[in-house]
Amino acid sequence: MPQTSTVNAGIPAGPSHSDNLYLKVFSGETLKVFNTRCVMKGRHRERTIPHGKSAQFPALGKMAAEYHTPGNVILGQSTNHGEKVIHIDDMLISSGFVSNFEEAMNHYEVRSELAFQMGDSLAQAYDQHLFAIATKAAVTGATGAVPEMGAATEDKIGTTPTIQNIVDAIYSAAAHFDSTNIPNTDRTIFVTPKLYWDLIQDGSFLDRDFGNGGPNQNDGGKLRVAGFEVVPTNNLALDFGVDTIAGVRAGSTVQDYTVDGTATVALVMQKQALGTVRLMNLSTEKDYQVNRQGTLMVSKMAVGHGVLRPECIRLISAKA
Repeated sequence: MPQTSTVNAGIPAGPSHSDNLYLKVFSGETLKVFNTRCVMKGRHRERTIPHGKSAQFPALGKMAAEYHTPGNVILGQSTNHGEKVIHIDDMLISSGFVSNFEEAMNHYEVRSELAFQMGDSLAQAYDQHLFAIATKAAVTGATGAVPEMGAATEDKIGTTPTIQNIVDAIYSAAAHFDSTNIPNTDRTIFVTPKLYWDLIQDGSFLDRDFGNGGPNQNDGGKLRVAGFEVVPTNNLALDFGVDTIAGVRAGSTVQDYTVDGTATVALVMQKQALGTVRLMNLSTEKDYQVNRQGTLMVSKMAVGHGVLRPECIRLISAKA
């Protein structure tokens, strides 16, 4: 007996699958972009100015001790003076437009995630620009504002370094910092996530003798070595200015944040190395536009970055 023909209400006209018109139940979750964690805030010097186009950081050289000869007039010593000026870049923005009509037809909320993504794009530029100037200082051997300040350094450990080569370079960086009187507090090593977990797996820096509170191969933990906090980031080994946004100041492109950092293995740094001057902090605002029947959302910030103490920077790179 032939089967009775049925009408499937889930099939729209034309070629399709049998369930195209059936109800799609909202899962309750909007899939969000996974964002790179920002790591530079709190690990370098930051200063806010109420107005102006730049901020000055005076530098003073060292003074020497000397014995006094009875009867001689004490005239006072001369010392070197200098300054480091950090200029504010043009205002960096990220924007989006939300149509009233499209929002009304949508069944999930998009504004909060849109605002988050806009703000996060600026935060990523913040980290990337700081890593760029640190990398460029090390590659070029930048010097300080006065002769007593040393230069940023680059340790080239070969194009295919082993984990042991990297471990040796990290301890060498610690010895270099100690020998040049870099403060032993607020020291950080920035590495790629792959290297971070390679170091955990290698076990060279894991404390097996003093309980279970430190890093381990099961959960990672907070890795420290030679007094340095080890911080993983995806914003380190980039071709800055190509993979990232270039700097713009007074309407013109500047090369401050342009350098090829793809060979970077690790960046060793003390907090005084870099500075950020903030004219306008990160903020998000919105404006309903009647003529466009929707809301314009804008995230913005106005900051500038610079190297303050180059001797507090050491780059470990995979170069010959």
